[in-house]
Amino acid sequence: QVQLVESGGGLVQPGGSLRLSCAVRGLPLHYAATAWFRQAPGKEREQVSCISANDGSKFYADSVKGRFTISRDSPKNTVYLQMNSLNSEDTAVYYCASLMGYGCYQHPKYWGQGTQVTVSS
Repeated sequence: QVQLVESGGGLVQPGGSLRLSCAVRGLPLHYAATAWFRQAPGKEREQVSCISANDGSKFYADSVKGRFTISRDSPKNTVYLQMNSLNSEDTAVYYCASLMGYGCYQHPKYWGQGTQVTVSS
C-alpha cells in the first residue's frame, strides 16, 4: 500500500520560509515522479512543483519560480519543498502526490493528506 505523509506546514509571516516534507511509503522515488500541489480557498488545486523519477528534472509553476525549491532524499524516500519569500498568495493546503509515471506531465495517482500553510502577519 502506498502512503504519502506530509509535514512541515504552519503559520509564517510574510517574507518567511517553511520546508515541507513528503515521506513516501511503499513506492521508491525512482519509480514515479513526485509533485507538490496546493489548493487555496475558493480556487482550484494547482501543481506548484515536481521532480521527475528518472533524471530528477524539476518543474516549477511561474508563481513560485525562484522562491521554491524541490529536492529529494532517496535513502529516506522523502521529497522536500523549501519555500522562501512567502506571501499571502501562498496560503493554501499543500498536497504531495505520486504521479502515474516517471515524468511530471503524468497525472497524480496517490495523494497525501495535505498540510496547511498560512502566511499572515
